[in-house]
Formats: sequence, C-alpha cells, structure tokens
Amino acid sequence: MESAKSVVIVFKNDGLGTTTAEELKHKLGATFISLMADSENPPRAICFYTDGVRLACDGSPVLDPLKALEAQGVRLILCTTGLNYLGLMDQVRVGIPGGMGDMIAAMWSTDSVLMV
Repeated sequence: MESAKSVVIVFKNDGLGTTTAEELKHKLGATFISLMADSENPPRAICFYTDGVRLACDGSPVLDPLKALEAQGVRLILCTTGLNYLGLMDQVRVGIPGGMGDMIAAMWSTDSVLMV
C-alpha cells in the first residue's frame, strides 16, 4: 500500500470560498478544518495569511479543531505581517506567528500545497 502524500494547506480567507455570504464561508471553513482534525492523514502544516489569520484568533469558530490539529503535530504558521496589519497579534490563540520565509519553507518541504 502506498503511503499518504504530505500536504500543506494555505488559508488566505477566514473561511472557504469567495462568497460575500460570511456565514456560509465560515460554515464551510469550520467543516473543512474539523474534518482535517478527524482525518487519519492530517496536513503537515497549515499556513494563514491576510484574512486567514483570523481563523487562529479570538472569536474564531475553528479554534478547537485547530488546537486538535496542532496537538497532532500539524504546524500552524500565521503571517506576522497580516496579524500586525489587522491588529490581531495579541489575539492569537493557536499556532505560531511566522514570516513568509517560514511559509515558503513549509511549502518546499511537502509533496503538495493546497490553497483554499
């Protein structure tokens, strides 16, 4: 049996999709992240930039599944530029602030990158 491929997922929004229906975008993102937390093959890392950093901060509907992923060894990398720009640095509840270099290193160390 072939071993599973490693994946890095990149969130650039605070949910899934480009819809203006915020509730739908958040619901889809929560479902996606919760299913990843329950997966037998979680991603190697998840990178968050621009509005995606909101997913790891106070008030995020996905803090619990992200904490579960982090406990499984998934690296959660949050763009420091985005956190600073949005004034969220002191509201981070999961993951580690990092730079684009950290995200690029994660992407280069995996079999594939999934932008969501």
